[in-house]
Amino acid sequence: MTPDAVGEWLAARTRELCAIPSVTGGEAAVADAVEALARSRGLACDRAGNTLVVESPADARPSVGLFGHLDTVPPHPDDGAARVEGARVYGRGASDMKGGVAVMEALAAEDSSGWPVRPVFVYYDREEGPYRDNGLEALFARRGDLAGLAFGICLEPTDLRVEAGCCGSVHATLHFDGRQAHSARPWQGENAIHKAAPVLSALAARGTAEVEHRGLRFVEAMSATVAQGGSARNVIPDFFRVNVNFRFAPGRSLDQACDEFRSIAGSLARVEFTDLAPAGEVASGPWLDALLTATGAAIEAKQAWTDVARLGARGVPAVNFGPGEGAQAHRPGESVPVRNLETAWRVLSRFLRTGCASD
Repeated sequence: MTPDAVGEWLAARTRELCAIPSVTGGEAAVADAVEALARSRGLACDRAGNTLVVESPADARPSVGLFGHLDTVPPHPDDGAARVEGARVYGRGASDMKGGVAVMEALAAEDSSGWPVRPVFVYYDREEGPYRDNGLEALFARRGDLAGLAFGICLEPTDLRVEAGCCGSVHATLHFDGRQAHSARPWQGENAIHKAAPVLSALAARGTAEVEHRGLRFVEAMSATVAQGGSARNVIPDFFRVNVNFRFAPGRSLDQACDEFRSIAGSLARVEFTDLAPAGEVASGPWLDALLTATGAAIEAKQAWTDVARLGARGVPAVNFGPGEGAQAHRPGESVPVRNLETAWRVLSRFLRTGCASD
């Protein structure tokens, strides 16, 4: 594919992918489309469920993995039809991260036999859901060789910046128990919603905290996100449940993050941990240096959780770099600039063709 044609192809392919609904758990159709294109080009495709690995046979070259998730969050009524309009591609997942998937497909179409690295393209499902359901979990269990990748790049939306590490994420339900009574005689019961007031006030007063880790600035935040309680408007509620999400910086373990919940809940609530995702360590080394040279970008912190954490836990140094815009992710009318798609393809092609001189 020539540089002149790649922009038009990337825009059209991103639109095609966005037109295929793929809310978490429903990625079969988009996985079929990715597999069909790979096989039409004569590429080897290892598929299990809705996770695919496109690669050439292993050889002596170091392997670099490019990772793109196929799922999206649910659509919004204001999204409109997937389309190319002006200099942007619109559609659910355009930035997060079907534009990145299209860039991967364009790179996979190139003849990499003469490159100093062997690229491995991983398309996976269920990234937007719970940590343990993520398609990479099953893939790593089946393909232990992927832990031997020299470097990994997650094409998450980064506005073409290189973003290292990522905040961890813990979701927990705080259960407040009370006792029902008629609301005309509240003293005969115990109001579970009122019981939560000190904890909710502490959360509101907590604010955010900046944490520096390995020279990068991360922001920690703990927020109540979903609440449910009571059974009728004239009944003192005997239960109240609130989901709290804690985003914490690298350098803090999951156990330490969970202790934060216990500290803020005290004896007022029972804590039920529902989703635990560790923070991602900040990568370093010659592969990162080579990517920074290819992009011309400075390294920054990744505030949101991404699978660089999962890769790093398996010994694969990894960073985030993608064409999507972070501000567009998960929002109505999501879009991605065509120029970003072109630039990401050009930069990653340069990186893969150059490799890492010190490897």
